[in-house]
Amino acid sequence: MPLRCAAFFTSRHFIYQYRHRLKKVITSNIMLNSLPAFIALRYSTSGKHKSFVAFINRFSVAGIALGVMALIVVVSVMNGFEGQLKDRVLGIAPHIVVKASDASEQSNLSSLPGVIRVMDFIESEGVIQSRSGLRGVQLQGIDPLIMQQHSIVQSKMLVGQFNQLTPGSYHVVIGRALAVQLDLHIGDRLRLLVAGASIYTPFGRMPGQRLVTVSGIYDVGSQLDDKAIFLHARDLQKLLRIAPSAALDRRLFLEDAFEYEHVVKTLDSMQLESENWRSRQGPLFDAVKMEKNMMFMMLLLIIAVAAFNIVSSLVMVVTEKQGDIAILRTQGMARNQIMRIFILNGVFNGMKGALIGGLLGILASTQLNSLLVLMNVPIAFADNGQGIPIDLRWMQIGLVMLFSLLLCVVASLYPAFKAMSVQPASALQNE
Repeated sequence: MPLRCAAFFTSRHFIYQYRHRLKKVITSNIMLNSLPAFIALRYSTSGKHKSFVAFINRFSVAGIALGVMALIVVVSVMNGFEGQLKDRVLGIAPHIVVKASDASEQSNLSSLPGVIRVMDFIESEGVIQSRSGLRGVQLQGIDPLIMQQHSIVQSKMLVGQFNQLTPGSYHVVIGRALAVQLDLHIGDRLRLLVAGASIYTPFGRMPGQRLVTVSGIYDVGSQLDDKAIFLHARDLQKLLRIAPSAALDRRLFLEDAFEYEHVVKTLDSMQLESENWRSRQGPLFDAVKMEKNMMFMMLLLIIAVAAFNIVSSLVMVVTEKQGDIAILRTQGMARNQIMRIFILNGVFNGMKGALIGGLLGILASTQLNSLLVLMNVPIAFADNGQGIPIDLRWMQIGLVMLFSLLLCVVASLYPAFKAMSVQPASALQNE
């Protein structure tokens, strides 16, 4: 036991000596390079721990740290929700559809930047009829092999596969929400009525119809699960009475659905008519983006309030250190150097708050779901049903920390001007 105690105190003494030497090396280097920076560092790490100025100083640093942490956590959660919505909705909705054309440029669509695959595509509105009722649906005629490789729906299949959609089989893949609404199971037969292919009969004009078989059920978790039905493009082509030799629309799969604008501009320059996901799902993503930006601005105000607490702390420091400022002025220090001392003091406080807040924000974001489980808060929004989706983006974290530093610089300007305007004679007389 005595040996353990001796080792413990020896290790603590070694750590203390190492920190003391490291601080001496840092401060000596700063002093050699910049005297204002050295004095600012001494002020920001002052040993008067019980003074009211030191308390205000620490309070402002803590406020910046909490604001940065809260902003990183909230933005990471919003990024996760936005990415999840993007996968769920745009995994079913086509990114870009190029309208049918006989132009030779359609053969070069797969070579466009950002396009990873192109397939024949037919889309139509229809109605399905089962024993339980009728539902309006969106019919998508697709190439099963390409959908298997490039669609999120394949990874969300509960039963069945896309390769069962062979030409002439009239098999369909439906969403779990639609299957629950109509009490459908694998192998059930439905009547599919297509509005775009009506025919004239002795009983009047009748829509084209066909019995189809449910061969697959998917569950992406989007608002399109109870609407989108997939079947082979050739089967839908026959239902719509489109000639086999007719040109079909082309569906473009993009690397990033949000990077669609340059592809659309290229298609316009090729004089090809196209439709993208913005025409249908744009308002939904605009609402999510606006909410994300508003949350970002509100939390930036928290950081701004904490940063401007530095004004009060630095003004108190200027009032307390008027004698020191006067002595420095009489020793030949220029006014701009005095100003630089207090600006750097605010920068050092901002750096401490930004670094602490950044580390706490990253830690809280990565462990958020564990904290919710520990607090017994049952939240399950992720794809796997395990908590909240988190998307940490290092660029955003860097921008948040940089913005907090800029706010601290702005907040330090007024105290710095006040320190610069101190008159040595009157200050020393008051001392």
